[in-house]
Amino acid sequence: MQKQNTAAHASHTPLMKQFFAAKAEYPDLLLFFRMGDFYELFYDDARKAARLLDITLTQRGSSGGAPIPMAGVPVHAYEGYLARLVALGESVAICEQIGDPALAKGLVERKVVRVVTPGTVTDEALLNERRDTLLMAVARGRGGYGLAWADLAGGRFMVNEVESDDALEAELSRLEPAELLLPDEEGWPAFFAQRTGIRRRAPWLFDPDSGRRQLLQFFGLHDLTGFGIDDKPLATAAAGALLGYVEETQKQRLPHLTAIAVESAGDAIAMNAATRRHLELDTRVDGDTRNTLLGVLDATITPMGGRLLRRWLHRPLRDRRVLGERHHAVATLIERGAETDLRDGFRALGDVERILTRVALRSARPRDMSTLRDGLALLPQVRELLAPLDSPRLQSLANALGEHDETAALLSAAIAPQPPLKLSDGGVLADGYDAELDELRRLSTHADQFLIDLEARERESSGIPTLKVGYNRVHGYYIEISKGQADKAPVHYTRRQTLTGAERYITEELKNFEDKVLSARERSLSREKLLYEELLDTLNARLEPLKHCAAALSELDVLAAFAERAQALDWSRPELHEAPGLHIERGRHPVVEAVRQEPFEPNDLRMDEDRRMLVITGPNMGGKSTYMRQNALIVLLAHIGSFVPASRARIGPIDRILTRIGAGDDLARGQSTFMVEMAETSYILHHATPQSLVLMDEIGRGTSTYDGLALADAVARHLAAINRCHTLFATHYFELTALAEPGSGIANVHLDAVEHHDKERGDTLVFMHAVKDGPADRSFGLQVAALAGLPKTTVQQARRRLAELEQRGRESHASDMAPQALDAPQQFGLFAPTPSAAQEALAALDPDELTPKQALEALYRLKSLL
Repeated sequence: MQKQNTAAHASHTPLMKQFFAAKAEYPDLLLFFRMGDFYELFYDDARKAARLLDITLTQRGSSGGAPIPMAGVPVHAYEGYLARLVALGESVAICEQIGDPALAKGLVERKVVRVVTPGTVTDEALLNERRDTLLMAVARGRGGYGLAWADLAGGRFMVNEVESDDALEAELSRLEPAELLLPDEEGWPAFFAQRTGIRRRAPWLFDPDSGRRQLLQFFGLHDLTGFGIDDKPLATAAAGALLGYVEETQKQRLPHLTAIAVESAGDAIAMNAATRRHLELDTRVDGDTRNTLLGVLDATITPMGGRLLRRWLHRPLRDRRVLGERHHAVATLIERGAETDLRDGFRALGDVERILTRVALRSARPRDMSTLRDGLALLPQVRELLAPLDSPRLQSLANALGEHDETAALLSAAIAPQPPLKLSDGGVLADGYDAELDELRRLSTHADQFLIDLEARERESSGIPTLKVGYNRVHGYYIEISKGQADKAPVHYTRRQTLTGAERYITEELKNFEDKVLSARERSLSREKLLYEELLDTLNARLEPLKHCAAALSELDVLAAFAERAQALDWSRPELHEAPGLHIERGRHPVVEAVRQEPFEPNDLRMDEDRRMLVITGPNMGGKSTYMRQNALIVLLAHIGSFVPASRARIGPIDRILTRIGAGDDLARGQSTFMVEMAETSYILHHATPQSLVLMDEIGRGTSTYDGLALADAVARHLAAINRCHTLFATHYFELTALAEPGSGIANVHLDAVEHHDKERGDTLVFMHAVKDGPADRSFGLQVAALAGLPKTTVQQARRRLAELEQRGRESHASDMAPQALDAPQQFGLFAPTPSAAQEALAALDPDELTPKQALEALYRLKSLL
């Protein structure tokens, strides 16, 4: 039971009653309660924050007859602590002091002015600059699921609908929302148990009708036709729930969310969660983000370009017109050598996209404004670089940059060359921008010289050489004359204070100066704040074209990065064809090539209507998995607009990439390695089409040999005959090489290894990593085991046992009717044995009912069946 529950007790102090009232509104959130220069947390909040942030937990004073547990963070450094809490999935309510404590009568008023949650943060200090921070809402109904997600820091609002649990999981894997809003109901798919940042909301908030009303009110519209979501009630429901949550937490208008965009699943190459995990697009299976495709590809200069590249990588497009324009743009940048100058200019650009969001939310800091100023000043240079380039996409982006000379000139005139971090520090606006502000600054900064000049004038006019001009906090400015000289005080001096040895006076001139100077600092800051707010108003009136400009700059950054990577890594422009098939010459794995010291061995791939499946054999560690993945990554890179690591790549239509690679338990769902393997295989068999690229690695390894072989055989036949997809099928079952029959669409390829025998060094194995036609002749399993460091005695014992098994196999093959060896273990299959056609025919015969002629005919028929 939390001690906060006793908030209504009359014995609590007024301050604690104020805390309990604020906490009652946000019982599940940590409450940062402003007390002077600290945000304090109390009771269970304090205990939790002390544990999460490793700060001191104390007890000070008492309330309600009990000590008060407390933990606090300084206001000037609170963002660092807030960022750590948000990264841990916590949400925080910020309870501020309202008004000036010095003017408050009694207890200063406090109220929650903002709620910070993992999915709604917009502060620079709380964000990962190269990754989108998304808030997502999911509504469900008979037709499937409605999804809505918003990037508040970037100003994007998207919706979609999916029909199945698998499609929903794929979208969650693609978008990786920081916070997920769900109706507080039972029956959600098991994969939600593995996700963090889930927030349960009242089910009625996800109603399509209320969602529609919420959207109409938010955007100020009469209908939603322009957004294209009239026929998507579940998406509308999710979008309404999301907007309601955002307005509830942000407590302000969100003018940068101006529209909703609908994402269509058919526009992109589909990849389920397993495929994204297996291909290690931006995160390795072990959680490491280094040595991934994004790590090799991301040469973007700006954070907003990096975020756009990540979005492209997770949503490869199928629109060949868009992709063709991107490829042509990259080629043009390379041919004209324009990417270097473009990238050099971008180094001074900054994160314009997120700065504009903070402008819209009126939280932009002075350094944001100077960065925006410098970025807009670059636009003429960027347009000049793009003007001579013959590329439709580059010219379209040049037009999207827009004309912002007036805004650039305004910011240049308004913002100081090197503004301070905070507006409250003063000195944000440039000298000469506002005459009144300049005068106030002059008064506050040149007061000392005025007093020196005044003192000199008064000494001369009064004839009193010991006259002094001074100041104290109690009485303000004064003219001081000693007692002996007091009778010489001019008549216009007004006595202000009498001391033991001196008299102090004030004059009208000094009084006017005092009024100006004492308030000049405050008035200067007040004037500067007013002018800054007016500047934000002006920028918000021009927000939409500025957002288009930021989007164009982001894409230019990505395209220039593609050009740089293509030249640095020797990548070539892919060719997208309408005819089905994959023809890749001298392809390489982009990540493996980047991390290995020795040269990478390139390999070809040829798949067409008559060659739709390659059965890949060869030794473990020989490169089968690398070969499969490199071809999938080449296809993916071509469909985001990048050049590819191959000397040539001709790629036909691809609708999805599906993989079954590696093995691992899924303990959260109670699934064994083999169950995970079969579940992923089942998904592929149900979803692969003739335009899909499928990677299958070592199907059947998780069960007994015969069961595994039977499953692998059946899966391969199904993919080749029923799905008819482009399949790379790696296997250690050499029996599957027999599938490559004329007309089957299946061909054999292998990766080879060479074994060297050396008396001094022993046997060594050299992997060739070259893909050749035909099946492999051996697996080199024992040699690989020896390379892995197994004890020599273990390897020798395995060699002897292998020889025994091979001899037994030859004897069994020599005589189909030979009895099984007594010491051979009986292997029980996963499936009940299926009778052969001969057995079924024999079982159907009744010898007593057959004539001699019928018996002879039956014997011939049985022989033919055998």
